[in-house]
Amino acid sequence: MAPEDPRTAANDVWLPIPPDEVGGLPDCFRYVHWDAGPEFPADPARCAFYVVPYMKGAEASVRPLPEMTGLRAVQTLTAGIEHMLPALPHMPPGTQLCNARGLHDASTAELALTLTLAALRGIPDFVRSQDEERWATGFRPALADKTVLIVGYGSIGSAIEDRLTPFECARVARIARTARETVRGPVLPLAELPAVLPEADVVIIATPLTDTTRGLVGSDFLARMKDGALLVNVARGAVVDTKALLAELESGRLCAALDVTDPEPLPAGHPLWHAPGVLITPHVGGPSSAFLPRAKRLMRDQLSRFATGEPLRNVVATAG
Repeated sequence: MAPEDPRTAANDVWLPIPPDEVGGLPDCFRYVHWDAGPEFPADPARCAFYVVPYMKGAEASVRPLPEMTGLRAVQTLTAGIEHMLPALPHMPPGTQLCNARGLHDASTAELALTLTLAALRGIPDFVRSQDEERWATGFRPALADKTVLIVGYGSIGSAIEDRLTPFECARVARIARTARETVRGPVLPLAELPAVLPEADVVIIATPLTDTTRGLVGSDFLARMKDGALLVNVARGAVVDTKALLAELESGRLCAALDVTDPEPLPAGHPLWHAPGVLITPHVGGPSSAFLPRAKRLMRDQLSRFATGEPLRNVVATAG
């Protein structure tokens, strides 16, 4: 008898959320709950569709992949997939890697606006004053009448502009990998960055981490920003050169609001913690009350497509 083809035999779906909490899933699969615990809940070789645990780290996320010999699809719950790309050679040929484009748009855009407003209006200083029972009033910059540059104009960048619209910005400029037109105006290519940067009062980084964008916000980028400008990073920490940013912060020329850092998590004692003019949040752009309902909808949609043989959404790479 010929040996059983593991890709044909595999019928398990690994989910980081208990299947009964997701609801509405196709009944043609066996569902297994695994959220990066030390023990695998089932034979990984029987897994056909793997939904990667959310924010559990790259090491935990890729751990079962070498044993998932029947795998056909991997679904992340993050927009960025840089933590999964190195594992692509460990996936069976033809396995599709899908990201979560659209899942975090609302939450991340909301935080980008929150960081921008909080940094401009000096909210961290007011919180410190409150702790000291000190009434420290004064004039602060407003977002109104400012020029904002969004670097990385995918679905998150577009959602950020949606939320900027009511704030009476003087102008919103958009930069992405390639030029295109949108209903709100032109998206300029990366080559135009040097010309646009000096005009921006606020620069919001929302680009994915790729070989092109790693270290994009370095000393040359920062030097072109105008005095007193605010850098907001809701992308990935490694898009920004931390040493170059520290030099600008310590000089007092620029301010920053960072949801992501390099290194991350930012270790105790790192100079970025206490650099002047910086507001830091611990990579919380995605994890909010908006996450769970959108993650469940994504899983239901993708697994329904997988069950019926329809093309999956958001395929970013295929193992070969």
